[in-house]
Amino acid sequence: MKLKHIAFCVAALMPAMGAGAAQAQEEIIFGISAATGSLQEQTASEFARRVNEKLDGKAVVKVFDSSQLGKDKDMLQKIKLGTMHLTLPSSTMPDIAAEYAIFDLPFLVADREHLKKIDETLFKDVLVPAAEAQGYRPLAIWENGFRQITNNERPINTPEDLSGLKIRTPNSSWRVAMFKEYGANPTPMGFSEVFVALQTGVIDGQENPLTNIAAGKLNEVQEYLSLSGHVYSPAYPTVGLAAFEKLDPEIQTVLAETAQEVAGWARDTGASKDDDLLKQLEESGMKVNKADRAAFVEASKPLYEKFATEVENGQAMIDQVLSLADGS
Repeated sequence: MKLKHIAFCVAALMPAMGAGAAQAQEEIIFGISAATGSLQEQTASEFARRVNEKLDGKAVVKVFDSSQLGKDKDMLQKIKLGTMHLTLPSSTMPDIAAEYAIFDLPFLVADREHLKKIDETLFKDVLVPAAEAQGYRPLAIWENGFRQITNNERPINTPEDLSGLKIRTPNSSWRVAMFKEYGANPTPMGFSEVFVALQTGVIDGQENPLTNIAAGKLNEVQEYLSLSGHVYSPAYPTVGLAAFEKLDPEIQTVLAETAQEVAGWARDTGASKDDDLLKQLEESGMKVNKADRAAFVEASKPLYEKFATEVENGQAMIDQVLSLADGS
């Protein structure tokens, strides 16, 4: 009698266990290197909110910021291997495909409206195929922002003011080449290491959008903020191609479509916060100056020559992007 009762209980539980297993959510792991509160983190969180709402329990996107899952290059390897699903590289993308170095050409992107036109013309036809050839698929162009220079030695008005300064750059060969042209001593390192490196004097300064400077609290360890706007660096929500294609087709579609939707939100949010962030950093004690744009443009010419000669169809890409700024 007792054995019959146990068998009945097990039989009764089986349907409930099956239903629970069927309803288990698939977790979409999204790792980023940017700090909590940065525009990249805010955009990733907005993306996750929208995706989770659309999928309504079928899957859930979870965002891990501040390099919790590794540095940019580590996370790119993980999405390729399929041990995580999404990451948000920015300045490291030219090391995946040289075409992405178009965004490392100083002063090429005039403003966010110009960036939108670049997105609409180059992204699908040039940038996506270049990354796919290496096993990656960027889903959209989000904003990292216009980059500015901070340091503890002096205001940076011209490239000559950078002479000899140890300036942290991302792990990007193009950004290193840029700051060598300007006379600095570029020192690549992950963003998560920058605060301590500045605090201990391992480096003199760094360059980043205002949102990253504020979110990383770099104003606490930097005295001068020089508004150079030398590069507009996008961020690319990116998947490993092989792992992405194993996801349920509905999940693939929602991720891709939502990434595109959020691109406009990121640009609008970035534009709306620039003035407030600058005021916040100035009020925190940073000494702010506007760099001599003409002097930096002149010093940047060798980088355009490098791109034109080293990247396939490089000059054609430069000409196309410049024509979009002219409105032609």
